[in-house]
Amino acid sequence: MEPNRFAPVKQPKISDIIMQQLESMILEGSFKPGQKLLSERELAARFEVSRPSLREAIQKLIARGILYSQHGGGTYVSKQIGSSFADPLHDLLSAHDEFLYDQLEFRDGLESLSAYYAALRSTDADKARLTQCFNKLVDANQNHDFSLEASLDAEFHMIIAESAHNVVLLHTLRSLFTILASSISANLNNLFKKKVARKTIMDQHRAMYSAIMAGNAEGARDAVHAHLVFVEENLLKMRQEETRIQRSLRRNESLSPQ
Repeated sequence: MEPNRFAPVKQPKISDIIMQQLESMILEGSFKPGQKLLSERELAARFEVSRPSLREAIQKLIARGILYSQHGGGTYVSKQIGSSFADPLHDLLSAHDEFLYDQLEFRDGLESLSAYYAALRSTDADKARLTQCFNKLVDANQNHDFSLEASLDAEFHMIIAESAHNVVLLHTLRSLFTILASSISANLNNLFKKKVARKTIMDQHRAMYSAIMAGNAEGARDAVHAHLVFVEENLLKMRQEETRIQRSLRRNESLSPQ
């Protein structure tokens, strides 16, 4: 009798299937780093599985460091997900303004690409979120609420990244989110000192928004590129002006009678 050369097909465990679905939801951004998961009862109902199977899947993800639990406080996605630019690198970059332009160049490459794919792939739900954020951004701009506008600006760019539906792009940009948010705030505070820049930046965001909503991939990519080049060039000009002012002040001090 010929021996059986085929290994028996093993049915995957329900807990492993749940675990894979949870992993996919974390990768695609449905669950974000630090976000609290739904209760065990709600998740079991959503997945249409038993609570013991769900509990087993969650325990496996906790053991791998993807989730963590707080006693009496629920289960959360690890804050370390996508933290390739976490401390101490974040602190080093934040403390040295000379690397701001490196950040802007990096953002240009990644965000131009994410805008391109967002225009091609964004769903109705993505467009609804982007519209809601853009409208809030317009209001903050008109109300001269700099702090809120900086926060919404960062959120606007992250929604575009999520709308690209590329998990590598998303998590790379999300890992930079803290740096991104702080650099946007610093950029706006500097650029808004010039009235013309304020209108230009709003027009640039409107161009990004319109291109993505229209499905114009190349237009979206070009709009992001134009925006970040504008920011970089104007910050460079402002730094040069500041250097000239400081040089002039030092010269005057040296010429003043002692």
